[in-house]
Amino acid sequence: MMVKMMKKKFTVIVEEGKKGRDGELSVGPVYRNPLSQHGYPPIELESSTIWKIFVSSVEKHSGNRMLGWRELLNDKWGPYKWKTYKQVYEEVLQAGSALRAHGYEPGARVGIYGMNCPQWVVAMEACSAHSLICVPLYDTLGPGAVNYILDHSEIDVVFVQDKKVKQLLNPECVHAQRLKLMVCFTSFTEEQKEKTAAIGIQTYSWNDFLNKGKDNPCKVSPPEPDTICTIMYTSGTSGDPKGVVLTHENVVTNIKGVDLFMEQFEDKMTTDDVYISFLPLAHILDRMIEEYFFHKGASVGYYHGEINEIRDDLIELKPTFLAGVPRVFERIHEGVLKALEDLNWRRRGIFHLLYRYKLHWMNKGYKQKDASPLADFLAFRKVKSRLGGRLRLIVSGGAPLSSEVEEFLRVTSCAFVTQGYGLTESCGLSTLGYPDEMSMVGAVGSTFVYTELRLEEVPEMGYDPLGEPSRGEICLKPKSPFVGYYKNPELTQEAVIDGWFHTGDIGEMMPNGVVKIIDRKKNLIKLSQGEYVALEHLEKVYGITPIAEDIWVFGDSFKSMLVAVVVPNEENMTKWAQKNGYKGSFLDLCILDQLNDYILLELKATAERNKLRGFEYIKGVIIEPQLFELSEKELVTATLKKRRDRLLKLYKVEIDALYKKLSGPKS
Repeated sequence: MMVKMMKKKFTVIVEEGKKGRDGELSVGPVYRNPLSQHGYPPIELESSTIWKIFVSSVEKHSGNRMLGWRELLNDKWGPYKWKTYKQVYEEVLQAGSALRAHGYEPGARVGIYGMNCPQWVVAMEACSAHSLICVPLYDTLGPGAVNYILDHSEIDVVFVQDKKVKQLLNPECVHAQRLKLMVCFTSFTEEQKEKTAAIGIQTYSWNDFLNKGKDNPCKVSPPEPDTICTIMYTSGTSGDPKGVVLTHENVVTNIKGVDLFMEQFEDKMTTDDVYISFLPLAHILDRMIEEYFFHKGASVGYYHGEINEIRDDLIELKPTFLAGVPRVFERIHEGVLKALEDLNWRRRGIFHLLYRYKLHWMNKGYKQKDASPLADFLAFRKVKSRLGGRLRLIVSGGAPLSSEVEEFLRVTSCAFVTQGYGLTESCGLSTLGYPDEMSMVGAVGSTFVYTELRLEEVPEMGYDPLGEPSRGEICLKPKSPFVGYYKNPELTQEAVIDGWFHTGDIGEMMPNGVVKIIDRKKNLIKLSQGEYVALEHLEKVYGITPIAEDIWVFGDSFKSMLVAVVVPNEENMTKWAQKNGYKGSFLDLCILDQLNDYILLELKATAERNKLRGFEYIKGVIIEPQLFELSEKELVTATLKKRRDRLLKLYKVEIDALYKKLSGPKS
């Protein structure tokens, strides 16, 4: 079915912008979602807390599959096993009763540390049942940050995955000694029991803790809307993590907003929908998606823990919904392109012909499922099967997804593809894209139902919200704002001014009312010749270079040029080596000067295709064989954002040597 072509507006202006005077910054118009033009829709009392929503789902969908996981059988991962809503509810009551039996009263902080799994959710819901505060410890953070959070949030009880116990017992994690109680998702070893007993920590296996609750039943102490639900620490790219305080009202408001947003579309979510969870539950994006799925009585299946083997989970689970950060989708894109290279020229040509044909009709306004069923059958069903075969919706968040990758997924995945934008401080949702709207490719959608958004001038970067185009720092005023940063009123006052939360992200308001993320305020550097450079933006541009698996771009205000650390794509590098007669292992090839020269040429070609300015070209590279996320030095956050301070510390000697070489006399 064809959508009637017209210039749609996806936001409404509720207040005009203001020109800055007497040192004040200019601000752009205040935008809202059209659903909220005349005021925010009310939220029903019966769904005013997460606990009420969960109990309601248990009553309506008690026999539905809720949480799925895989077990290792004879060194192979078995089929998904499931717990129903009723079974999970019973475990939640038992876990909550056991916590109360140990003296934990409403308001106490409860840590959860480990990979996504059913036990994680049971502990989380048990916190909600008794007005306890859930404090996630990032699975991808090392002892330093975990140690900080334990102390800062004053945690003395932790639910922990067996693989993470050793990190809590690491001598460097000194604040683990404040713990009184530790509950393992499975069970402790005898050695771990001895170590924890020696520092006064009582331990329970998962089953023993549930039995403790079964033997000591306690009536729930349900929260109010303004009860603190979680202190969620943002990973940050430098410094200590910030504890974002979120209430039940914050979470419920966004759940209601998604309900209202989804009502606009023909395709509806059902209890048969299945979400594959692999983003950390300690991160707001995955937490909010799971909360929404529980609200709808649908199913959540967890990956088995190896992200490089997630395709096996996709085939086994057959999810209908996939959410990830851009790096995940870039790898899917790269995988399909690699498979195309292995086809003969004729089949490859047919694929590209069908791609252009379907894209043409999607740009004309046809829905992706109607644009070319023939192309889907002949070419794109294979892409769909790589993702499990049942995907209906793909959402990218955490960072902007490149237009190239988003368009590719929209055409080939046979699913709705959209981007969203949000932060922990906005409880995960600030803007959301519309499915089947090709005008939103490369953008993060329009203002969320319960949020106001405006752009603020950034004069040092030349961004003016009253100019053409309208650009500036994205500022948000949600209906239900976050409480603040835990124990840090100064930082809260710095971030929230006159009710507007300053995100640090630079946005552009498109003519149709859609927001595009174009820059990051804090990652702007000025080169020695006075030109400003946005490093994250350049990493996104250069990241699509086939030879580069990952890239970190570095610039110095005392230098006139940029350099980069590049992780080569092993398959493409091997093809280059074979073609040019170079032999050796992956590590051997990485030290070749010829590879260094080839990578520079490929980066230059990418820069030319994307019309980068001369000072944005990479002039020298350092080759790193290991992916940044695999490093023990914690070079990326949980959402794969680069920790620039740690990367600089690791590569400083090589960077200094590279700059010296580049600035030396030419041979």
